[in-house]
Amino acid sequence: MWCSAIRCIVTLTLSMLVVPLVATAQPPAHLPTVGWLDEGNWTDKARLYATFLEGLRELGYVEGQHLVIARRDAEGHLDRLPGLAAELVRLPVDVIVTTGGVPATRAAMQATTTIPIVMADAGDPVGTGLVASLARPGGNVTGLSVMGADTVGKRLQLLKEAAPGVARVAVLYHPPAASSVVGLREAQAAAPALGLTVLPMEVRTPDEFDDQFATMLRLGADA
Repeated sequence: MWCSAIRCIVTLTLSMLVVPLVATAQPPAHLPTVGWLDEGNWTDKARLYATFLEGLRELGYVEGQHLVIARRDAEGHLDRLPGLAAELVRLPVDVIVTTGGVPATRAAMQATTTIPIVMADAGDPVGTGLVASLARPGGNVTGLSVMGADTVGKRLQLLKEAAPGVARVAVLYHPPAASSVVGLREAQAAAPALGLTVLPMEVRTPDEFDDQFATMLRLGADA
């Protein structure tokens, strides 16, 4: 499934570039440039990037020969994304691929309304305001959607079936990530019918996890 997703991203990216294959081994004077914007740590995305390059090669496109890829990652500091997106626009790039979630895509959207943006992991792009609709996204954004929020209610149902005694469920969420907030909202909507109470646990930085786990115990969370 993941390989299929990568193939879709590669195909969408190339369709935005409309890059002709170069018949000669000598690179042209100007190579189309793909901007890659991620909210996480570049080292953690090495496998994803390698798969992306493999997909390009399968279609006959080699980095450095047919196109250039300008990589920028925020290393978990979401406040850096607007500056990194603006940097890619200034290069300039011909298309921007965003990975890691909604914040990277939103930063790219704020930086340009003309350069095509291909999102690799958008959560609920309609619910988070990235596109007008799945059928007609509008604007300069396209890509893949991972509708994880739609499964939240089912996950709570499975939790209740596996552990019938569960009553209070702690839900970790990250406010800067719009898809995370949507997931919390879905959990709160599904919980009453299952006899569950949701305990929202806000986490903005990794340093806050320990405190929030301690808070879960103090509040009597069952799961």
